[in-house]
Amino acid sequence: MKPPADSAVAQYFTSIRAALGGLEVFLGDRNSPLYQHGVVGEAIVPYLARLKASFACWENRIGFVDQFRISRAESGFPVYQNVLELENDRKGAEKRLSEIPGADQLRGEMADFILRNKAFPTELQVRMAERMYLQQIGKGEVFSPFVLPETIRVAVNPKTMRPYYVVSWGAFDGTSTLPMVYMATIEDSSEKIVELLVDKDGKLNPDVRIDLPVGGLLNPELASRFDDFALKNSAYSLSPVTIATNLDRDFEMLHPKQLRRIVLGPFYSADITENNQKVRDILSKVRKVENAWLLTWTVQEVFSQAERPASKGFWSSTPAQEEFYIDTNNLEAARMGVSGFEKHALVPHDAYQALYAAGEAEAIFGEYKVHVISGNQVVSGV
Repeated sequence: MKPPADSAVAQYFTSIRAALGGLEVFLGDRNSPLYQHGVVGEAIVPYLARLKASFACWENRIGFVDQFRISRAESGFPVYQNVLELENDRKGAEKRLSEIPGADQLRGEMADFILRNKAFPTELQVRMAERMYLQQIGKGEVFSPFVLPETIRVAVNPKTMRPYYVVSWGAFDGTSTLPMVYMATIEDSSEKIVELLVDKDGKLNPDVRIDLPVGGLLNPELASRFDDFALKNSAYSLSPVTIATNLDRDFEMLHPKQLRRIVLGPFYSADITENNQKVRDILSKVRKVENAWLLTWTVQEVFSQAERPASKGFWSSTPAQEEFYIDTNNLEAARMGVSGFEKHALVPHDAYQALYAAGEAEAIFGEYKVHVISGNQVVSGV
């Protein structure tokens, strides 16, 4: 059971569904600016699928649970309690489903109730809504508070003769209520791994079969520790350079060469969110509700400009250390703790026209790379 079509809740789900669908179209375009960064666009897709699954589950959940809150004044995404409840329900879905009658039985009871009582079977409909929700949450993976790392690429750096991994993981930050995707490019100098993965020509050993993606860090001796590290170092309050420095410090044999954080949001929806009054007022004039939204995201990046080699002395030794570059000439980059960043905005054509007609497009999108979506086409750089 879904909320009435004219309710604020229904409008929110219509808008966020359109926004995530639009982002999916954008990511599916190989000419998308994100594909200029190699695997970035491709890596985000599974996390977007998780987020879409979460919203589909939340929409079904309000058929039997009244409370659903979003961060209206800040991120525009659901508050963290909703994320925790979804994760908790996912873990107990199978057991709870076994305690609810089957869908056919419920439909039969609903029909019988209507015929006998000439009334609407509210209680039975609530049970049906819960069954639909539990079935859906069991179908696919949702965007959990923390999505475990997985290795999505493996190659060899011909200069260092070390294998390197591209590892991704996800986190839904409880304080900022923002979903985030992390990507790290990490060289591994572990002796066993180098011997296993690097052939005599300095290339990836063709005799070692690696079926990507691999759950966790590819190095099995460090995988569990890396999971724990990612869990403890994925808060939005931590800058990318802090996370990269912590990783470099905590793992002697791992050498982070690049760390990216893709922060989804804020999300703006007409008459729903209050995070920008100017945007809200203009979006409220867009004729179609499904086009009255604006989705933003930020790609943050920190990279190593040099590696200080390890030193071994009689009394002490120092492991290799990365020197991460921070663009101190850019005040916002320095504040973020990054080498560089990009801000993106995805907006329906109708909404962009409204913002442009109001003379606010330049003020609102001044620092953003703007992508305008119309149907199944996205035009970037407007």
